[in-house]
Amino acid sequence: MTEAKAKTTAETLTYEQARAELATVVERLESGGSTLEESLALWERGEELAAVCQRWLDAARARLTPPES
Repeated sequence: MTEAKAKTTAETLTYEQARAELATVVERLESGGSTLEESLALWERGEELAAVCQRWLDAARARLTPPES
């Protein structure tokens, strides 16, 4: 998957999809056996997925927080 395509895909993921893929990335990194290049790609994808999750959580928090008077 190209970097641009991966980025576009990540931006369209639901929170649940991003979280599930992030868990898979973490499992693969923890299991070892990947080359340095594969590990770096996994790490970068994990960072991207974590950012997607954080955006979803921030948006949810903003919806629940009443505006200041």
